[in-house]
Amino acid sequence: MSIPIVTIVGRPNVGKSSLLNCLARRRISIVEPTSGVTRDRVSTEIHHGDHLFELIDTGGMGVIDVDGLTADIEAQIEIAIYMADVILFVVDVREGITPLDSMVAEKLRRLNKQTILVANKVDTPKFEFQTSVFNKLGFGEPLPVSATERFGRTELLDRITTLLPDLHLTEVDTAGPMMKLAIVGKRNAGKSTLINTLAGQQRVIVSEVPGTTRDSVDVRFEMDGKQFLAIDTAGVRKKKQVEGSIEFYSMARAERSIRRADVALFLIDSTLKVSEVDKKLGDFIVSECKPCIIVINKSDLVRDVETQKYNKYIYDCLPGLSFAPISFISAKNNEHIVDMIHLALDLYKQANTRVSTSDLNKALEEALTLHRPTRKKTKSPKIYYTTQVSVSPPTFILFVNDPKLFDSDYERYLANQLRNKLPFPEIPLKFHFRARSKTQ
Repeated sequence: MSIPIVTIVGRPNVGKSSLLNCLARRRISIVEPTSGVTRDRVSTEIHHGDHLFELIDTGGMGVIDVDGLTADIEAQIEIAIYMADVILFVVDVREGITPLDSMVAEKLRRLNKQTILVANKVDTPKFEFQTSVFNKLGFGEPLPVSATERFGRTELLDRITTLLPDLHLTEVDTAGPMMKLAIVGKRNAGKSTLINTLAGQQRVIVSEVPGTTRDSVDVRFEMDGKQFLAIDTAGVRKKKQVEGSIEFYSMARAERSIRRADVALFLIDSTLKVSEVDKKLGDFIVSECKPCIIVINKSDLVRDVETQKYNKYIYDCLPGLSFAPISFISAKNNEHIVDMIHLALDLYKQANTRVSTSDLNKALEEALTLHRPTRKKTKSPKIYYTTQVSVSPPTFILFVNDPKLFDSDYERYLANQLRNKLPFPEIPLKFHFRARSKTQ
């Protein structure tokens, strides 16, 4: 059974994104004084008591987007309002009723939806006395809150749950998604197009304008009866080209999305050469030890490419991801998308695999037989045995005579050998070298 939906609406700069962050108790939407920062529907699940609902942040109603995306933003708002079981109509207590507030109120009155009027920015007690002016909007007594100070948070959540359909946690599917997929890549690689293809709807705005996506947008989708969570991220570009705090926070969220994910779908535009931005993004995925599929998008535009030769080019450009599988897709034409998701499921399974200590040490002994670590001055490196201590990524402790004798080159060699011999051939492995005590 699907969970109820609560949608936040209002004119620009009344604190809608701050309110979503306040109710979620974590920073999800970008908060900036600039008008029109939020473009897509940004959502999160909220638990309150034994109730669960999806909370959606929307762009400012009446905003004129500087990149010509006004119609797309308004379409996203319309969808969010249509889906809503409850609407939070947010106004700014410090500015009183503006013409745009009246326009929003008139639109909402025609919809006949359960609506809570939220008077935001009540940061000091004196502003509580100014909330009554909003009674004129026709939605009853406004509820005073301060999203930045979290004042009125519990009262607002209580009010929301009284208006929701009579469902409780025991009646909805709270098992969560099978797997979280971070969709990352540089600007205009096709990330938002892929999200919409997976979701089967225009879930995020797709535009030729670079930097259209700013927030990280979580989108649930289903395939073969399994639930997935896809995270659309802002496009990454060179740090020296980052302009303003909006892009800074977008990049920070893209990195956080990779950390949150079970598998990274690393999109590369097949019509362009691999760039320095691609290489740095690949290095970040490697540093986070995330399973990764190198997704070559827009393959419909380059039909005559020799696959083996192109794969070698990709791995030469991204040597840290030499173990990662490559998937050729066309997000726009929905080509090979199912195969890509099945491949992601296989990587997820590999990342959560445990092997027995005996199988692990047998593979280690074979690797040592083929190539032992180089002797350092008067001391020979020795590995006594290893054990797996965790999964996702598979993590191993190697007990040795002196951890300082093992360099990154030998660590890479061991990783490649274990990938060849054990059931995780396409994912990163993590090693910790530990000196064996004399009592062991």
